[in-house]
Amino acid sequence: MRSVSVFGTTGSIGESTYDLLMHQGGTETYRAVALTAGRNVARLAEQARILRPEIAVIADESRLADLRGALAGTGIDTAAGTAAIAEAADRPADWIMSGIVGAAGLVPGFRALRHGGALALANKESLVTAGPLLIAEARRHSARILPVDSEHSAVFQALVGEDMDSVERITITASGGALRDWPLEKLTRATVSEASTHPNWAMGQRITIDSASMFNKALEVIETREFFGIEPDQIDVLIHPESMLHALVSFRDGGMIGHLGAPDMRHAIGYALNWPERDHLPVARLDLAAAGKLTFSPPDPARYPALRLAREVMATGGLAGAGFNAAKEVALDAFIAGQVGFAAMAGVVEEVLERLSGTADLGKAPLSLDIVLDMDREARRTARNVVASKDWI
Repeated sequence: MRSVSVFGTTGSIGESTYDLLMHQGGTETYRAVALTAGRNVARLAEQARILRPEIAVIADESRLADLRGALAGTGIDTAAGTAAIAEAADRPADWIMSGIVGAAGLVPGFRALRHGGALALANKESLVTAGPLLIAEARRHSARILPVDSEHSAVFQALVGEDMDSVERITITASGGALRDWPLEKLTRATVSEASTHPNWAMGQRITIDSASMFNKALEVIETREFFGIEPDQIDVLIHPESMLHALVSFRDGGMIGHLGAPDMRHAIGYALNWPERDHLPVARLDLAAAGKLTFSPPDPARYPALRLAREVMATGGLAGAGFNAAKEVALDAFIAGQVGFAAMAGVVEEVLERLSGTADLGKAPLSLDIVLDMDREARRTARNVVASKDWI
């Protein structure tokens, strides 16, 4: 019986993971070790009562009493806080879903690798902020990192049996998000509600807004470089509104291998869950005749400045990714809070990177987990100051 832990079990990735665990037999097939969530005590407790993990952890320390009450009499350990989530990752498991959103997922994923199991990585921020460290830690402990972003899972699957030396380019696709057809001048007036409604994917609010701004794809470009070890100028992005072709790998002989599938995260999660085998998944099957056509176009740099910033971050290297991600998270918080306009988020991030570069050589700084976390804190402090420095609406 395989042991599993799910970090971020009540988010969109976590719910899809839970659905697949139940589809494949639940407690008859899997032994749950740890389930963690941010604030949703009711749903965490509901899942825990069914999967019976060793421990359930809520990030919000003020909700610990509620969690204990909800799980009273079950024998399931309970805890709260970010330190408790990291400690839950110290419990060995064969397969770990890293589904926590943002830089908060870095430390639990890093610690989970020490058991030598498989880390299903939906937390792209881990590779953006500390890619070389994460890859090295996996190698040190003979652990395996399996991509769960639909694009990177698609590339991973396309490369089965292939030699990376034969790869010329990797192309990841993007839907363009909720505002892809808006006139540029209207983007400044986009509301949180308008940016939070994705045309194809069912995702959480933050990642849906990041899809509209293309910050999500900017992170994925950096993630592609870190995960597959390919040069930045070999990575392309295409707007693909239908969200059926998730990625293309181009080879030196002129051939291309693409991965198609319904826009459902359960495919990528299920592939990671069952790897290296494939198993039946409860996802829709594509009907290409009914779809009729697939369309592609290059992203407009003026509409999606986040992609340019990602290229600059890769050129800088070092701690630039940690600064970029932290600034992006603060800018997104500020947009949701009504302090920054939708189109101004990229400006906030760019100014933060300029300020950080003026105080340190981001590209030449030594890398360690503590140094990355220090940069994350410094970048967040700087970003809050940038947001407060002028009117971004």
